[in-house]
Amino acid sequence: MSFSKKESSRSIGWMGMKRGHRARPLEWIAEKLLLIVSMSAIVTIFLIFLFVGRMAVPILFEQMDSAAVRRVIPSSDLDKIQKPELMEYLELSEKQFKSMDRETLLSLMEVKEEAAKEAPDGDKDGKVNTTLWRYLLLPHAWAGYAKPEYIWQPISAVHKYNIIPLVIGSLKTTLVALLVGMPLALGAALYVSQFASERHKEWIKPCIELLAGIPSVVVGFFALIVMASALKSIFGYESRLNAFVAGVALSLAVIPVMFSIAEDSLTSVPRSYTQAALALGATPWQTTWQVVLPAALPGVFAAAILGFGRAIGETMIVLMASGNASIMSASLFDSTRTITASIAAELAEAVFGGHHYRILFTIGLLLFVVTFFTNLLGEAVVHRLKMRLEARA
Repeated sequence: MSFSKKESSRSIGWMGMKRGHRARPLEWIAEKLLLIVSMSAIVTIFLIFLFVGRMAVPILFEQMDSAAVRRVIPSSDLDKIQKPELMEYLELSEKQFKSMDRETLLSLMEVKEEAAKEAPDGDKDGKVNTTLWRYLLLPHAWAGYAKPEYIWQPISAVHKYNIIPLVIGSLKTTLVALLVGMPLALGAALYVSQFASERHKEWIKPCIELLAGIPSVVVGFFALIVMASALKSIFGYESRLNAFVAGVALSLAVIPVMFSIAEDSLTSVPRSYTQAALALGATPWQTTWQVVLPAALPGVFAAAILGFGRAIGETMIVLMASGNASIMSASLFDSTRTITASIAAELAEAVFGGHHYRILFTIGLLLFVVTFFTNLLGEAVVHRLKMRLEARA
């Protein structure tokens, strides 16, 4: 008897869904459109990752050669060499090779000959393929330097693509932005959620969140013209544009993101927690620091992680306020260059499909991967904190 009831309920539910599908076709279409829109974001992210990864493949698998001094095949020998050798020499894919006629191939070989004449024959670095991973990540004893150095110098006779100075520059500006922005964002979130009156909350919260609407180029221009001079007169450092100025300006961009998430997390703490603490004789400050903040810790940590992702991915502010010098230095008061600034400043000048072009896509892929795994790690930590808090409750 119970089995028949279960089967009948399933059939009734299925028939009800079918009747609803037929009776309300517009709602069904709207649901499907919403599903498509929501899935399109995931598909777009995947396609961006696929495109960037495809451009970076020759660097990832060390398939390119940036050596300035190479074996030169005379253009007169065009008809004497085999197709695979010619494709490798001209760095062409099968599809590109098939699309070119003999005159185009001859022109490319002549370009190779001209480039060989300008190559620094006496430079021991001329034969170095600087796109290999050991030159991208490790220091090298370049000609003219007393010791092995990390150098990002893509425009030179010998192209140097060490990415460590760019990574250090990105981390320095991001660290300053978080050290400046996180206390301000968290302090504002605590005040708005716990101490501010309704009247004050109505204008403080929108004003802080409106900072997110200011274009980053405007913030960068303000940092370049006003903030850089003001901070230099206060601290007295040598370089007017540096990682410290860029980080302080960058904090203006990350504060609204961290404030919104932290304030929502603090506000969502059940009122019964605060009421119980106050009933036991705790002061409002004791309740905030010992009850509310620990309960909202997963949300506060998530705010810090999203602030990190927002800061390390920013372009215009660091491009305008960091000084754009790829100096390998631990000092915050030296000019620096970030990954995003390098991509923005150099991509338009790089030869399409060349090693410089591919290197820029490789560091873009690196930035994408770092941001992805940082968010993944943050999500895992937030989940663990939530589980711990629920176990204590």
